Amino acid sequence: MRKPLGVMAASLLLSATAMPTYAADSNKDLRAELERMQQEIDALRTEMAADKNAIAAPNDSEDGIQVGGVVRFNYTYTDYRNNAASKANRRRGGEGKFDLLGVTFNGKVSDVYLSAEYRHFEYMDVVRKAWVGYDFTDTLHGQLGIHQVPFGILPYASHSYYFNSNYYMGLEDDYDFGLKLIHDDGPLNLQAAFYLNDEMNGSTSNKRYSYDALGAIKKGTDFGEAKDTGNLFDEDGVITTLDSKVSNLRAAWTFGHGTAFSTEVGVSGQYGRLMDDDGYNMGDQYAYAAHLVGNYDRWNVQLQVTHYDNKIGDEYDRMIVGAYAGYDTIARRATSYTGNVAYSLPVQIGPISTLTFYNDYFYITDKPGDLKDTWMNVTGMSVAAGAIFAYLDIVNAKNQPFIGGSMGEADGEKHNLHYNFNVGYYF
Repeated sequence: MRKPLGVMAASLLLSATAMPTYAADSNKDLRAELERMQQEIDALRTEMAADKNAIAAPNDSEDGIQVGGVVRFNYTYTDYRNNAASKANRRRGGEGKFDLLGVTFNGKVSDVYLSAEYRHFEYMDVVRKAWVGYDFTDTLHGQLGIHQVPFGILPYASHSYYFNSNYYMGLEDDYDFGLKLIHDDGPLNLQAAFYLNDEMNGSTSNKRYSYDALGAIKKGTDFGEAKDTGNLFDEDGVITTLDSKVSNLRAAWTFGHGTAFSTEVGVSGQYGRLMDDDGYNMGDQYAYAAHLVGNYDRWNVQLQVTHYDNKIGDEYDRMIVGAYAGYDTIARRATSYTGNVAYSLPVQIGPISTLTFYNDYFYITDKPGDLKDTWMNVTGMSVAAGAIFAYLDIVNAKNQPFIGGSMGEADGEKHNLHYNFNVGYYF
């Protein structure tokens, strides 16, 4: 969800081509169509580096901090089964609203890089990222602060506004506080990171950009009742507050690096400890993934399989997660599958320069107990037109957050349909 980058050039280069930076650089035919944006792209390469975990600099011979931003608006029309809010939405003919105002700071002073982004929503204000970085060598870069966790397909395992379902489990576009090292040398990319805590310093606040495990729920506990009574994080052990310290490793190799036809294959691992308010260990958590990203001229293919497990005792079957000023539940453990394809078409239709057509499919299974599987299919198109970038998505889903469901459902199996249009102005 809420996905575009904080500056126009980075968003246009990434989303309009529907592929990571290294793929766009290798796709000479598509770069020719985007040549008129090269001046803006060069000026803001540090922002692209931040969001793609690359180590490119805007200009190694010049110091300075660049300021950019975005203003976005959203329209939704929903068709959720047995949902009063959805019925009201349809009676009104959908709902249009302000999405966000974002401000970014990127650049370097005396060889030390800065990348930060602040976002204002109607219901919360958050720091999405805030890190300082340094190039130790031509191929080794370090970051300290709140930055993107190196796991799976980067920067996103999706093409649409609503992300991959992994995002809602804290395994896509996740940001935490820690130290990261990036070794980028031709086809080989290695990343290692240690996170002392999440971006909110272990707080149970739900006013955050990325999802984190904030608590664990024992079997049979009514999550809705706990929210309504304010006992979401009580002291009797039914629901336990958690914090985590996590280490990550990611390795990727790109076959055909530097050509118009390339295939990246990679593996990722994550391990951490879950602790209570008093700093005692409640259990361990781990996740691992294998992925493939294929960039074949104008086509982009993304495949990923992911498994995660929070080992905190069999009496717990769900985790509490929070973000975007709301709480939800996910299964304590699960396996997810990602299969996405996109096609980018350069055009000249007034100010429109690129149309990207995509279909993203996600499936989550192997949940404990009687928790139901989750799936989501997003068919859509993104439009790049000067400073404007827009998504048009049709979302079909079952037991998917923000599409009328929850990953922690035991009595779900409700098929919901969601139409979404998001437009942003990047400056």
